[in-house]
Amino acid sequence: MWFVSTVSDSRWAARGRGLELRFGDIVALAASDFVIPRSGVTSLIGPNGSGKSTLLAAVAGLHRPASGEITVLGVSPRQARARVAFVPQSTKVNDSLPVTVGEVVAMGRYASLGMVRRAGARDHEAVAEAIALLDLAEVAGRHVRELSGGQRQRVFVAQGLVQDRDVLLLDEPTTALDLVSARVIHEAIEVERASGRPVVVTTHDLEEARSSDHVILLAGRVVAEGPGDDVLTPENLSVAYRFKVSDGAGHVHLDDAAHAPVAGRHVHVEPPRYEHPGPHDH
Repeated sequence: MWFVSTVSDSRWAARGRGLELRFGDIVALAASDFVIPRSGVTSLIGPNGSGKSTLLAAVAGLHRPASGEITVLGVSPRQARARVAFVPQSTKVNDSLPVTVGEVVAMGRYASLGMVRRAGARDHEAVAEAIALLDLAEVAGRHVRELSGGQRQRVFVAQGLVQDRDVLLLDEPTTALDLVSARVIHEAIEVERASGRPVVVTTHDLEEARSSDHVILLAGRVVAEGPGDDVLTPENLSVAYRFKVSDGAGHVHLDDAAHAPVAGRHVHVEPPRYEHPGPHDH
């Protein structure tokens, strides 16, 4: 069964109380409390294996809690599933299928069209807007198999946007992408943010997270949450990561070898000064 609070949490996009997520005997997220605001961008950040993608899947209604409570838009994740758009990290299209970029983006409208209703003017308009926003107009007629990795990721983000849901979930949408694709996706996220729709993004980029409206720092549990500058402190980062000072200037490398930095992306973080590092838990 889903563990859901009987008290309405409709003022939040999502809320967890004592939420525990498991894969069999393996604890992906120890019992934790958190909220995701009803507007703005929320970043889930933490080292590889910290529970980011699992928590995102739970919000999407795709991972059952082991214990605790979770609500999404005031109801259970399963009840809210039709109101949530989820773009996973590894989205694939069978390369043998002759589907074009435009057709893949249009698939995002299928759920709202149902089995018999034909796409109308508004559906075509939404697809065209998403293709333009993700800078895909020049490749809209090409097969997805012909695209670069960055272009493909933009296609799937566009597919998530055209679903026109109340919440948009993006699992590491810019990790290891070329600079152009990363910039385009960031700009699309800013458009969603300006619209007031909540966007939840998993990321390994500290500066990207710091620029979000709300940050949840994870390390197999919620270490801290709130505004980026309050959460991403050296004290909290020392709890979530094992980090090293790379040089005498005080630059910090986060030790997360599973996600190598991309040339030109944020590699170092300049920490604020502090005297007595120690846990500052949520």
